[in-house]
Amino acid sequence: MTGAKKVRFSLDPGLARRGAVDGAWWPAGYDAGAELPALIAAIDRHLQRRVLRVGLHIDTWHNIPRRIAAPGRQVKVGWFRTIDPQVINLIIPGIEHINLLIVPPGTTPAAAAKALDLATRCRGRTRPSDILTAAEHNGPAEATGEQEPGLAGWDNEGGQSRQPVTAPRPDHLIGRGELGHAGPPP
Repeated sequence: MTGAKKVRFSLDPGLARRGAVDGAWWPAGYDAGAELPALIAAIDRHLQRRVLRVGLHIDTWHNIPRRIAAPGRQVKVGWFRTIDPQVINLIIPGIEHINLLIVPPGTTPAAAAKALDLATRCRGRTRPSDILTAAEHNGPAEATGEQEPGLAGWDNEGGQSRQPVTAPRPDHLIGRGELGHAGPPP
């Protein structure tokens, strides 16, 4: 890869491991061979750990390599039909795994920014499709779960009421603009 490629992603700083997603990633396209190397490098750098494996839905991506070259190793790529098509899974030693919501490449910058934010604030208690639906609405990202369409109601697993979402800390979102495209994907 020539030059620095921006990676637009967000990650729950505490990696609370409480549910469906731990953050989000807004790739420029669905070419796994082109998009994964930059994501792997950004996650390695941010967590100061090495991604060992990547799992993705086979019908969502094209040009899926078996391995991705990374400094000092080859990252294995697995493709499945059982994984949520809107999620990518990263296996990282000492963390277990990270699930990132995939913000579709054609998403508007405003909706993508909101999805990147919501994916870290929902604490995994909301389905990936609900996060994307809520991000498409024009309400403020700081709204409580009861105010945001698709986020209100019951936990999708245990049936308990959602806690209101609080405003993000300034350091809450990471990665956006760090290595990626400055605007919408080409």
